[in-house]
Amino acid sequence: MTVITSGLPGVRRVEQIMGLPVVVDVRDEEEAGAALDKLFDWLRWVDATFSTFKEDSDISRINRGRLRREDAQPQVRQVLEHCELLRHETDGYFDMHTPNGSIDPSGLVKGWSVDRAAAILDDAGLRNYAVNAGGDMRVLGRAVPELAWSVGIQHPLNRQQVAAVIEATDLAIATSGAYSRGDHVWNPHSARAPAGILSVTVVGPELATADAYATAAFAMGPDRAPHWTARLQGYDAMTILADETVFKTGGFPDE
Repeated sequence: MTVITSGLPGVRRVEQIMGLPVVVDVRDEEEAGAALDKLFDWLRWVDATFSTFKEDSDISRINRGRLRREDAQPQVRQVLEHCELLRHETDGYFDMHTPNGSIDPSGLVKGWSVDRAAAILDDAGLRNYAVNAGGDMRVLGRAVPELAWSVGIQHPLNRQQVAAVIEATDLAIATSGAYSRGDHVWNPHSARAPAGILSVTVVGPELATADAYATAAFAMGPDRAPHWTARLQGYDAMTILADETVFKTGGFPDE
């Protein structure tokens, strides 16, 4: 755990969980320590329960045939059911099934867990915060003393450049792309990584849905993604193609 102190109000805490840095930045004057402890305990539970790398997680046990889905914990059953609904909603482009036949709900779990982490802060009466899980974010209120949170979307070809800057006071922001991780999203219909597309950023009220939509749109590739995201209800998107053409839906909130 790393606690960052500065001249800003509130507190900032960083922990490595789920294989990525989770940064929570609270700008309220109220004491936030107990809420942050509860938030990070929750994320550690999620990691222990859903990790595909931990042998004793529910997901690993399901994949080994040691646990039936109907016998898994309620949260696991909820996430798997949600993944199936999203698979139908995205015409199969969001799919938790991997090429070897196992399941990996990570594409939903990160956003889902951050949505619930944000609810922990809400329940504690905190109203100005940002939760950043490996670049996907939930923000609320103000980045005090600023009037809003300013979120830069990293350019997929240049780590030192931003593709857009979003000003928001209540928003979830998710990006799917190759970036430094290489090809980690595949097209379930072709069993190959998509070509001709660099990244998709989706914004909206829930990070779980935004993250799943971004993953699905990226898997669709350049011919379908911009048209599909243009029809989303309650969510907006920015798609960057391999030739650096940028498509934004009408409500995408960048400067």
